[in-house]
Amino acid sequence: MNSSTLNNIKASKPVNSSNLGHLAALKFITCGSVDDGKSTLIGRLLVDAKAVLQDHLAGIESQGEMDLAMLTDGLSAEREQGITIDVAYRYFSTERRKFIIGDTPGHEQYTRNMVTAASSADAAVVLIDATKLDWQNPSLELLRQTRRHSLLLKLLRVPHVIFTINKLDAVKSESLSDLEAQTLAYKNISAAVASFAEQVQISPKALVPISALKGWNVVNAASTKLWCGYSGPSLIEVLEGLSNTPVDAHAHFAQSVQWVEKFHDSSTTAHGRRIFWGKVSTGTAKVGQKVKIFPGTQTAVIAQVLSSVRAPGEVSEGQSAGIILDKEVDISRGDALVDADHLIEGSREVQAVLAWMDDEPLVAGRMYHALHAHKWIKCKVQKIAYKIDINTLEQTEATELAPNEIGRVVLVLQQEIPALKYTESRHLGAMILVDTASHRTSAAVLID
Repeated sequence: MNSSTLNNIKASKPVNSSNLGHLAALKFITCGSVDDGKSTLIGRLLVDAKAVLQDHLAGIESQGEMDLAMLTDGLSAEREQGITIDVAYRYFSTERRKFIIGDTPGHEQYTRNMVTAASSADAAVVLIDATKLDWQNPSLELLRQTRRHSLLLKLLRVPHVIFTINKLDAVKSESLSDLEAQTLAYKNISAAVASFAEQVQISPKALVPISALKGWNVVNAASTKLWCGYSGPSLIEVLEGLSNTPVDAHAHFAQSVQWVEKFHDSSTTAHGRRIFWGKVSTGTAKVGQKVKIFPGTQTAVIAQVLSSVRAPGEVSEGQSAGIILDKEVDISRGDALVDADHLIEGSREVQAVLAWMDDEPLVAGRMYHALHAHKWIKCKVQKIAYKIDINTLEQTEATELAPNEIGRVVLVLQQEIPALKYTESRHLGAMILVDTASHRTSAAVLID
């Protein structure tokens, strides 16, 4: 993969703004290292897309200039320190698309917040601060946290990854003009991104040079036609052309029960039977489908399917459904309904990639609470197979995982769960580990 490949991104055909309400909103996040301009980029998107009211704009102006980061940094601690701590979501739309955007923290200690946001995102924009790199060096390396976030995006199966080289307006050299310096920085950093992406097997959708502060190439094209030698679309044009996370139409039905609703009046839609509500994890819920209740051996047939607004009809993966069965069976929160003809195998021992988030290191032999879908079970870390070196991406032997390290582990569960590989299902292929004493979220687990 080379930079010319990344430049050949074609924007999708414009759509009529009257159809805006029928477009699925694209949920994306910004990520990268500390102070790379993530909050400023979101502020620029909101301002240039005219999604900010005038009185709000007046509140972020200081000495005639706007502090765009204040549009997302809402916590008092964030404003005091000038950093992002928690994930901030904002909503905006253009004439072509609706967007839900999440601003994630760059500090290592808040990596857990980035992982949470990325796990449900359709796309991610990775920012790279050109001023922090040795941009005149053709063999430069990306920052450690940039590499960590990019690797996490791959592990979390984020469908679309876009790299942006930010702060090119601040690149200066005594021997080069501003445009020459910016062009050289874009060229060398692009080569570093292409090399890293090939090494970790990430296929970026685009590599866009921008200035979030000045607004170059974010919503509006850069002032020069071929700024930095880049001839591709602006960042917002790339985002407008992305697809949402696709639904696997061939997957077999599975649903984790989140809430059991009981009707006592036989005249209701459910005719006195319980309704089992939850998000469809894979496949499609259909009337007449035979299901197995997990755990256990009971089976039943789906008598009726209700959507989130209680309308009857089929409900597909990612949507909430109310399932009414043809007979009364013992089902509680955390149990699962799975296709009886294509059973998901239950397992008490799982191998998984684990992103460790606790302040205390992970050691083999410890017990944790595990949350899989809506079910809490006890779990033991039987073995740490290896950890991944963020700098070299090599697999090295390990007896423990330090905070923010990534490794592969073997987990033994107190009871079987209907687990799929994370590559097959984001919902049934993921868990979190919670410390039994402190109740802190300790790890994100991706079953493989």
